[in-house]
Amino acid sequence: MNLPNILTLIRVLAIPVLVLVYYVPFKGSHICAAGLFLAAGITDWLDGYLARRLNQTSPFGAFLDPVADKLIVGVALVMLVQVHATAWLAVPAMVIVSREITVSALREWMAELGKRARVAVSQLGKIKTVAQMSAITLLLAQKPAFDFHGDIVMTPWLWLSYGLLYVATGLTLWSMMSYLRAAAPELLKSQSKS
Repeated sequence: MNLPNILTLIRVLAIPVLVLVYYVPFKGSHICAAGLFLAAGITDWLDGYLARRLNQTSPFGAFLDPVADKLIVGVALVMLVQVHATAWLAVPAMVIVSREITVSALREWMAELGKRARVAVSQLGKIKTVAQMSAITLLLAQKPAFDFHGDIVMTPWLWLSYGLLYVATGLTLWSMMSYLRAAAPELLKSQSKS
């Protein structure tokens, strides 16, 4: 157990705390939840940086880091879809979660073939993660208000948050297509054998 792995485990352990803080009715709960999520995003960067800098990369860390990221993002998106209860948020959440499952399965399959490096995390994937974490942090920080018809009242901050989420969704699809293209030769080869 090293410092980068401890930071990753803290990120996993922060998930139930995030849920509790988000739903417990106290003034500023949404801001506190957003702060927790932002801190988790920073530890995501920090644990990777420290693992490389201190030469403490490990198979356990390589496994746990993406799992921690996907868990906290998935849980945050489920909470947001429940609170915002709109297709405008449900659709990008569905795309993001579906992409994460697809890319995880693709990486696992490529690893079985000994070709994991072809679908390693790219610069585009890192930019996608920053946009996604920023959008989710902004959305968590805002408690939506509803009008008499039950529709969300769109404030400038909410428009910005939704816009950033859609940018993240576009990058999500783009990066998924990049990974699928990189794996295409192996996918086609396996298809021709069956």
